[in-house]
Amino acid sequence: MTVLATTVGAYLRDLPPDRRVAMARVCSMIRRSARGVRESMRFGLAFYELDGPLFALESGRKHMSLYVAEQEVIIKHKDALAGVDPKRSFIRFSDLNRLPLDVVEKIVRDSVAARRQRVAQGTVPTQAELLKLWGIKEEKVVAPVDVIAKTVVVPPSFAAKQAAKAARKTAAKKAAAAGKSTVAAKSAAAATKAAASTKSAARR
Repeated sequence: MTVLATTVGAYLRDLPPDRRVAMARVCSMIRRSARGVRESMRFGLAFYELDGPLFALESGRKHMSLYVAEQEVIIKHKDALAGVDPKRSFIRFSDLNRLPLDVVEKIVRDSVAARRQRVAQGTVPTQAELLKLWGIKEEKVVAPVDVIAKTVVVPPSFAAKQAAKAARKTAAKKAAAAGKSTVAAKSAAAATKAAASTKSAARR
């Protein structure tokens, strides 16, 4: 699914009602349980950062996935949840009507504690390392760049000058055409007069 939303709110609004409600509940719980976390959209995912990426949330066609940066936390709680992939450190929720929010909240709180320890030790994983762990290929999930049509705004004074210039050209063409017509008319009149004079002289 190509995601063009630039905020998590816009991302949620674009989802079907069932997934929107489920995602909103998890997003709200993360913000509440991980104080100071920063929410943003990256790579088509709802990202949550606390001294680096900590969680990522993705909506599938019929499921929702929560990616967790602290892999040992996932391993610790893997028996309490269905759909846990310890190797890729994420949880796949297939039943959106029965989210185990109590267990997820424990995972969030334990992840915050683990992250604080990593910060103290200077071992916080990089974004590239986490994308690799989660099996997310950056080039496949980056939303395409929107093509913005540029509109050239012409200043009123410039537009007026151009209109006046066009009007002068039109007037000049009309004048030239009128002048040609006048010359032709005069020539025709002179020729008629000359012909009349010739006939009159011949009669005499």
